[in-house]
Amino acid sequence: MVRLILVLGDQLTDRVAALKEGDPARDVVVMAEVAEEAGYVPHHPKKIAFCFAAMRHFAEDLRADGWTVVYRPLTDQLASIGEALIAASEQHGTTEVVATRPGEWRLIEALEALPLDVTLLEDDRFVASHAEFDVWAEGRKELRMEWFYREMRRKTGLLMDGDGPVEGKWNFDHDNRKPAPDEVDFSGPMQFTPDEITEQVLAFVEDRFGENFGTLHPFWFAVTRGQARRALAHFIKGGLPKFGDYQDAMLADQRFLWHSILSMYLNAGLLDPIEICEAAEEAYRAGDAPINAVEGFIRQIIGWREYMRGIYFREGPDYARRNVLNHQRNLPKFFWTAETKMRCIRQAVEQTRDEAYAHHIQRLMVTGNFALLAGIDPFEVHEWYLAVYADAYEWVEAPNVIGMSQFADGGIVGSKPYVSSGNYIDRMSDYCRGCAYSVKTKTGEGACPFNLLYWDFLNRHRDRFSKNPRMGNMYRTWDRMDADKQDTILREAGTFLDAL
Repeated sequence: MVRLILVLGDQLTDRVAALKEGDPARDVVVMAEVAEEAGYVPHHPKKIAFCFAAMRHFAEDLRADGWTVVYRPLTDQLASIGEALIAASEQHGTTEVVATRPGEWRLIEALEALPLDVTLLEDDRFVASHAEFDVWAEGRKELRMEWFYREMRRKTGLLMDGDGPVEGKWNFDHDNRKPAPDEVDFSGPMQFTPDEITEQVLAFVEDRFGENFGTLHPFWFAVTRGQARRALAHFIKGGLPKFGDYQDAMLADQRFLWHSILSMYLNAGLLDPIEICEAAEEAYRAGDAPINAVEGFIRQIIGWREYMRGIYFREGPDYARRNVLNHQRNLPKFFWTAETKMRCIRQAVEQTRDEAYAHHIQRLMVTGNFALLAGIDPFEVHEWYLAVYADAYEWVEAPNVIGMSQFADGGIVGSKPYVSSGNYIDRMSDYCRGCAYSVKTKTGEGACPFNLLYWDFLNRHRDRFSKNPRMGNMYRTWDRMDADKQDTILREAGTFLDAL
């Protein structure tokens, strides 16, 4: 009997479990662009175009490999994945559906509620299964990524020398904190000219989603596996050697620096995590990239990425709604308009608008840091990140935002909140130059809002954080200030927040 094989827009590989289970001679692949997935948050037009173009190209690849593919474009006015499956069920006279478990609880619950015989297979494109992560996590007082990462190194053999890590250390992060350099000698990510299929998608997206936050043109993303592999090779040769040194740096006129911009391809299925890591390791062993760059890059993939997925599924469907700090302020409009005098925020939002991309420090220590300091509702922050970045899928985005960036999970992901004054941004970027505010000014006219909000945050949450061993020095510094200075800081921080 024919079965329906569901392939979602972030499962674009023949290695996905549902396709490996299927039989091209008998089964029918169902792929669909639906209103619910395109609009449950106001996705960046570049992200929508990337997903639709990559899906359409992958459907053509499946047909060339002998599969029967039912592909429903958004013009068919289907509201949901469920509607697409029910329509295909009626068309082909079957109730059997084989699907790879989606990366969002929302979709998992929707598929399980269908009046069809749906089999959900575990997504085995990851290094750690859900069961493996749960075994690792069970009974631990702290679920620290570093210890999980070491297990992933042992399991994969990446950067291992026998039973131990190459060069005698697991982590070279200490070497990866250099401030922004004067010059950048890498051309940035490989860019591709849209073909006829992609041009059709771009025209449709511009017409249908042109009012969404984000600039659609120029569109240069890879939309096939072949293009994504070329983008990987380009990064390994030109970007990886200096990626480590400057991975935390930020420059106003260099949006990509030495970053790979591969995460959107990885998260959509066009690239495999192990093939990326093996390419990086090969560069290290050939002497073409230093250990600090390669280790830091691999850690992001088999460490943070796998760890975030484990946290998301272990913590359950309510995770994205957590708010232990009880932050209730609405997301400021300048997260959508970039109309703010804070140059660092303006640069990050403008780049996000134009590229559907910002690197991890821009997300964590600029926009995320501000949102945390200002007490923005973490669910609103989560939905913004989910909407604006081309690599954002809830399984990886929610733990990064709710846990790491906003500390809304109470410390499951991070041992302390990632907060800083303006000094960190000044040290790691050129954003403070020419800003309307002065990063050196602590109070009074022209004082950097990050400086004011930093102390206001610490004071506001003293009961929770003052005994944290990693934050004691901050509170001792605050306590050494005279009362008048403290009052001035809190008053001016309050004035700024009221104006939001």
